[in-house]
Amino acid sequence: MKDTIISRCEAKGLRMTGQRRVIAHVLQESDDHPDVEELYARATAVDPKISIATVYRTVKLFEEAGILDKLEFGDGRARYEDAEREHHDHLIDMQSGAVIEFIDEEIEALQEKIAEKLGYRLKGHKLELYGVPLKKE
Repeated sequence: MKDTIISRCEAKGLRMTGQRRVIAHVLQESDDHPDVEELYARATAVDPKISIATVYRTVKLFEEAGILDKLEFGDGRARYEDAEREHHDHLIDMQSGAVIEFIDEEIEALQEKIAEKLGYRLKGHKLELYGVPLKKE
């Protein structure tokens, strides 16, 4: 079973207050890419005493510890996801802002091939595609 965000924070020696645990749990349960405002709304539904400043400090702490990945899709909002999620790429709908995760083995193989052709062994990558929906006739 995959470690939880809370267990990884504890393993890294981070002090886990009750409010940090709530924020970590909200992040763990998210299947989207929430920004701080969305995390704040979800966390305060559990604990109304959590401040927006606490959410900002907590995501920064988790990001610096390698627990979260910060994603910026050009809309001025930093979004977050669990750094240990299975590798995937993103397609961003430029009209709605929706973020669609996908895995494509052909793209993965092509990236490896390109790196090798240029004399490198690929150690990682991030792929973000930006598009608009095709018009349906």
